[in-house]
Amino acid sequence: MKVALVGATGNVGTRLVKELVSRGHEVTALARNVDGIVVPPGVTARTVDASDATALADALRGHDAVISALRFATSDADTLIKAVRASGVKRYLVVGGAGTLTPPGSDKNLIDSGKIPEAWMPEVGGGARFLGKLKAEPEGLDWTFLSPSAMFGPGERTGKFRLAKDELLSDADGKSHISYEDYAIALVDEIEQPAHIRQRFTVGY
Repeated sequence: MKVALVGATGNVGTRLVKELVSRGHEVTALARNVDGIVVPPGVTARTVDASDATALADALRGHDAVISALRFATSDADTLIKAVRASGVKRYLVVGGAGTLTPPGSDKNLIDSGKIPEAWMPEVGGGARFLGKLKAEPEGLDWTFLSPSAMFGPGERTGKFRLAKDELLSDADGKSHISYEDYAIALVDEIEQPAHIRQRFTVGY
């Protein structure tokens, strides 16, 4: 499968490239600056400005799926969605945020809980707005928004995790977390075996 990955040089993007290549997919790694990237076999690196919808659409055209792994605070949902639409690619997957997930036993999403540090709100709020934009999209765009658990960082690739829809997942110790590496497995699984078309879901331990 030919997959275009926007934001390929970031923390999640680099893990997604590795996971996709390990499964035999043909990857176009898109970023604002691809200089110095070590490009493994099966990957084509291409410089593109994700704020330029026309240029981005040109870079996406001809792929089977598009993944966006950009920070919400510094990207624009309207521009990205417009570019994907213009490219003609129907399958669009977004590396989401945890802010719109609901902790067990609560009637409030994390973003409304008052527990998120103010410094995180531009990113968290941007993720909530992005999900809202996707939900408002008319038919024709097969989007998926995969929210990580509350704590999201580097770790092991265990292949052992759980999936849910809108409820924040926590382990037996009450910790809500997922590694970049296991997150990448869940997202690539969704590309290969779509189970959440035009839906959000989440992954955690």
